[in-house]
Amino acid sequence: MGDCKYSCNTATETLEWIRAIIHFIKPYSFFWESHVVNFFTHRLWEAVDKEWIDCLRNEPVESLVQIPSGFVQEHWTGSLKKFITTLSSLAFPREQADLKKLLPNMQVALLNNVITQGMNQKKRHEIEALAAVISSVARDVETHTVIDLGAGQGYLSQVLSFEYQLSVIAIDASSHHGRVTDERAERIKKHYEAKMRKSSLGGKGMTIPKTVTCCVLSSGMLKTLLNSNDIDESCHNQSTNGTCPLLLTGLHACGDLSVTMLRTFLESKEVKAVVSIGCCYNLLSEEEDNAQSGFPISRGVKSTGLYLGRNSRDLACQSADRWKVMEKDACLHNFELHAFRAGFQMLLSRYFPETLAGSPTIGRQGKALRRQQNSSKMNENFVVWSDSTIGKEQVDACSLFEKFSKSGLHRLNLNQLHHIGFAGIWKEAEPFVDLIGPYWSLRAALGPVLETLILLDRLLFLQEHGDSVEAVMLPIFNPNISPRNVALIAKKI
Repeated sequence: MGDCKYSCNTATETLEWIRAIIHFIKPYSFFWESHVVNFFTHRLWEAVDKEWIDCLRNEPVESLVQIPSGFVQEHWTGSLKKFITTLSSLAFPREQADLKKLLPNMQVALLNNVITQGMNQKKRHEIEALAAVISSVARDVETHTVIDLGAGQGYLSQVLSFEYQLSVIAIDASSHHGRVTDERAERIKKHYEAKMRKSSLGGKGMTIPKTVTCCVLSSGMLKTLLNSNDIDESCHNQSTNGTCPLLLTGLHACGDLSVTMLRTFLESKEVKAVVSIGCCYNLLSEEEDNAQSGFPISRGVKSTGLYLGRNSRDLACQSADRWKVMEKDACLHNFELHAFRAGFQMLLSRYFPETLAGSPTIGRQGKALRRQQNSSKMNENFVVWSDSTIGKEQVDACSLFEKFSKSGLHRLNLNQLHHIGFAGIWKEAEPFVDLIGPYWSLRAALGPVLETLILLDRLLFLQEHGDSVEAVMLPIFNPNISPRNVALIAKKI
């Protein structure tokens, strides 16, 4: 796959990187084991070095949101700067790789408006890059059949089929997605057939992706599926010796599904390559003595005894690159929402402890709150977190906290509100609101390193199987457009 800076050459080197991460982050478990919703309830700022808090509490928001990307200010205390820069040095590089240099045989098809219909900018960017990578790897391992796991509405499958002439089986748990994929593929096929007739090439042999509805829960289930008639029908014209090499892929295959792909790659002799981009680390299973758990999967990480937990895996989903380019008002609004949600947690703890014990979720209320702000033209007044909070701003913040809380209570079917002192709750929280930004930013700085740890565990899992497998991690998307941009590419050699 070419010489590149993104891959450790051996399992020993990968494990060394993993151990360096674990050694550094363990003393800061109070960050990655906690959740910002408990900021006021558990007084989370008290666990942080007071010198760091004092240093950051008056920093402008523009400086705070750069912290997860490894940027520091010269006047900050030395230990704080070392914490941030060390985390940055341990994280996997996320700038988009020069794919044409690293994959010399890669050819990128420019996608037309017909095949990209329905795709937003992010999806189009992802599909264009990933499809080219898959096509390149497929040529390397001499396969024409791709299994697209978690195919959704079939965008990737259709590009691979129509633009790269690969035989594709699109697997998704939703039968609705399967129907949408089939209908969309038929429309696209008509366009390509007409185009080929005009060019005197004819439309013979053009196939559309085969859709299969199945919820893949284990590598055993996936292996059974790979041996089914659905695969045989797609392979029968490929080989003269009865074998059908396969390539497994998944664009942001959720939770354990990405791990299932890797296990199947190793366990199934038919699968010659895998191109996996994971996401939703918070949904990974993490259970001791469960051979099918999603984390850890390598012997090396298992030997450390590390347990991350849901909050840490959720933190691994944070996008430092998106925060880095976010506008000031949007950053302030997010800190404000964190403050309201943490205040709401105090409210639940005091008035509805039984509900709180069930770890309730109230969904995303930020958009609704933003609409309220815009409609009442309160943008200039509504500042919960800032360098200074005075007078009318405090009144507005308290009022909006009450609206936020009432909406949350309604979503939890808690409608007995007459006894709740919203103003009293906010009065308790308000003196510490300006610490939300510093705390969140320091905690978020651990996100890229935690994601690196999860990805390196997967790389090590493949490397532990010796010289028969070649594996590399590559950031194939622009991280500002698609934060989960690391593809784990492996092939049998």
